[in-house]
Amino acid sequence: MGIKRIERKPGFWERTYLPAIVKGLRLTARHFFRNFFIHLLHQLGLAQHLRGGETFQYPEERRPLSSRLRTLHRLTRREDGSPRCVACMMCESVCPARCIYIVAGEHPNPQIEKYPVRFDIDLGLCVFCGFCIEACPEDAIRMDTGILEFSSYSREGMVYDLDKLLSLSPAPLRSERAAGTDDPANFEMSPENTSEKGL
Repeated sequence: MGIKRIERKPGFWERTYLPAIVKGLRLTARHFFRNFFIHLLHQLGLAQHLRGGETFQYPEERRPLSSRLRTLHRLTRREDGSPRCVACMMCESVCPARCIYIVAGEHPNPQIEKYPVRFDIDLGLCVFCGFCIEACPEDAIRMDTGILEFSSYSREGMVYDLDKLLSLSPAPLRSERAAGTDDPANFEMSPENTSEKGL
């Protein structure tokens, strides 16, 4: 069975790209003037049911995030303050990026079999898929810190160890953010939590 080839030669106007440019400008102008008039009507107290495009003055103003958004990892603690992780290696095994490294040790409590002597996550490799959370049988790892902005001047700085992961706290609930009762220190990385003091 042969392959049928259809050769189409572009016309003069297509070779000038003018129709494509006009289409693009028309689409951009349509969005611009629609948003302009919607916001103008909002200023006059009219057409409140229509929603126009929004601009957030980042970083002073943060856009609302979905409660399901996967952000920076954290490890949870038991009531006595020790890590909830039992070093079962499930998260390390399921991780597609192989960015989790765990060293297990014997726990002094006979009720708990193991605990992590070392728990590292290389955020430079992590793809934020959330498989580690789904695989964890102890609910020891979560991605609910609300921290999206983290960086480092070195690769080593992107490796978060056990102490850093335990020091992070969860982000406030959306209702708390809306009411203004949340503390920004809860969902923004404090200087002691960053890998580089210059960040």
